[in-house]
Amino acid sequence: MSDQEGNAAVLFSDMSERLALRTKVLEKKIPLQVTGKLTRMVGLTLEAVGIQAVIGGRCLVVPPVGEPVEAEVVGFSGEKTYLMPTGDIRGLVPNAKVIPTNKVCEAPAGMSLLGRVLDGSGHPLDAKGNLEIDAYVPLNGRLINPLARHPIDTPLDVGVGAINAMLTVGRGQRMGLFAGSGVGKSVLLGMMTKYTTADVIVVGLIGERGREVKEFIENILGEEGMARSVVVATPADNSPLMRMHGAMLATSIAEYFRDQGLQVLLLMDSLTRFAQAQREIALAIGEPPATKGYPPSVFAKLPQLVERAGNGDKGGGSITAFYTVLTEGDDQQDPIADAARAILDGHIVLSRDLSEMGHYPAIDIEASISRVMNEIVTPEHVEIARRLKQQYSIYQQNRDLISVGAYTPGSNPAIDEAIAYYPPIMDFLSQNISEAVQFDQSMMGLASLFQNPPVPQAGIQQ
Repeated sequence: MSDQEGNAAVLFSDMSERLALRTKVLEKKIPLQVTGKLTRMVGLTLEAVGIQAVIGGRCLVVPPVGEPVEAEVVGFSGEKTYLMPTGDIRGLVPNAKVIPTNKVCEAPAGMSLLGRVLDGSGHPLDAKGNLEIDAYVPLNGRLINPLARHPIDTPLDVGVGAINAMLTVGRGQRMGLFAGSGVGKSVLLGMMTKYTTADVIVVGLIGERGREVKEFIENILGEEGMARSVVVATPADNSPLMRMHGAMLATSIAEYFRDQGLQVLLLMDSLTRFAQAQREIALAIGEPPATKGYPPSVFAKLPQLVERAGNGDKGGGSITAFYTVLTEGDDQQDPIADAARAILDGHIVLSRDLSEMGHYPAIDIEASISRVMNEIVTPEHVEIARRLKQQYSIYQQNRDLISVGAYTPGSNPAIDEAIAYYPPIMDFLSQNISEAVQFDQSMMGLASLFQNPPVPQAGIQQ
């Protein structure tokens, strides 16, 4: 081969390589970054034009000076896209650049989360260093075929005698804790956290005061409770979007542990704050109010959150959930309370009257019910619990007559019996905050109430 032919071959080879490289570059799909601009801001609602992003997608709003503000797409109308910021919005100006990130929120998960306190974004709030993440799971969870769920057939010991005996909770059950302010719901949640037999506890503190968050973690949970707990805290000063994310993040973490085959206790305080956060978002983007100011989307979001709890696939783990519901002015017909009763597997009502009497836990057993109790306990247990409830109810119906001395002893044997049983019943239903009453203890105490009937006595019983 001549030198001229050799140079031509080298040149041809070089050109072929360049052509192949250029073809590879052209074939590679490089996503184009489409930016829009901020056109309007009212309250915490941002309006942007010129972008396309999915509902729940993340965007960055870039001000001329300062750090970008992260926001989430919550709606759209025509060319307008509505966003809700996840953090501080100071520094934003008209026509600020809006950049879609093509990402959606995910929840960090892993066994290393035990003993940690997180915010609504999944970032640590404690001073224990960075998180060691095993996996990221969807914030909105995954759908489970209801026919694939394992049935609720095993009681869960929550360490509270009145609940174990009278309102037995099953693994995978979803219960509501209905209470006004200041009647002891947070303390009751803390007791269940420390004394339950569940493997993992996930606590969601949604929309609470910052001071209460610190007190719940340090005073109510303590080191014993935190050792097997994950706390997600989004206080009242967080944006409504972050308050909603806090509830969904706590549920996603609970789902992860359930998928590992563990028995999880999920405590959400409170479902009402979650609904109020969704109301703020919905009203801000123009959704019309319906029931007492709550837009229809609120009543769609509640079952979407609650239905994620429960048993997993057959042979897997479970999420037993307690959702606190704040009854405004102790009104049990509050829209959120009414909606929650319809989608939960039972409810525990805390009485302000019992709380003011110093009776703790202040559980109103007349107004409370566990809808799966009959399927997970023995018929004998059901019968004794029904008898206790009957005696308690008879006394309460005649309480005014008994208190003022208007009732004549011996005139009604049923009332005489209720008067005799009332003191031991109230003693059985009360419990010291620092002591656990396990399931077997609860059953023994309930059975012993009617083994040795007290002597009927008339008089004023407080």
